[in-house]
Amino acid sequence: MNIFRLAGDMTHLLSVLVLLLKIHTIKSCVTGISLKTQELYALVFATRYLDIFSHYYSLYNTVMKLIFLGSSFSIVWYMRRHKVVRRSYDKDQDTFRHHFLVLPCLVLALLINERFSFREVMWTFSIYLEAVAILPQLVLLQRTRNVDNLTGQYVFLLGAYRGLYIINWIYRYFTEPTYSTHWITWLSGLLQTLLYADFFYYYIHSVKNNVKLQLPA
Repeated sequence: MNIFRLAGDMTHLLSVLVLLLKIHTIKSCVTGISLKTQELYALVFATRYLDIFSHYYSLYNTVMKLIFLGSSFSIVWYMRRHKVVRRSYDKDQDTFRHHFLVLPCLVLALLINERFSFREVMWTFSIYLEAVAILPQLVLLQRTRNVDNLTGQYVFLLGAYRGLYIINWIYRYFTEPTYSTHWITWLSGLLQTLLYADFFYYYIHSVKNNVKLQLPA
């Protein structure tokens, strides 16, 4: 654990909890939030944390796993099943065929992994899927163009979390002699961060000039 890992975890946690609490409070889908991306994240956590009840690492680790599992599935439930919230979900705009991302990631995990076992393949699958899970969200924002403040903050925090994790990996590489490089995680994390680059540019520009975030067509 170091300051960059902790900051990354807290940034990720803040993004998810703020979104969930907002949906719960106003009983409406936050404008511009993609259900497709939320479903992919729920699948990411479900396949990554298969060891939650079989391997204990620390109280912090277990609590964080439970929070991410619970919050991601809660968001999906609200947007799909809640009788009030689901009415405000704009499915006509959120049309990215996210299931086309799942199968390639699974095949890639079966072919390229660090150890061929069920849990290891599922963990690798979750890494690959997380790298591209933001795509439906970014496409939706590109279509709507005018981005709600909370939606913009949510996406920015998600990108910042991954950026902080990359700094954490670099820091550990140079400060921990026994730290082993997981190139699958590194490359997937780098790809994930690059996908946010265009959004980051327009988000920072809007904050700097104190104007509403608007993405180009």
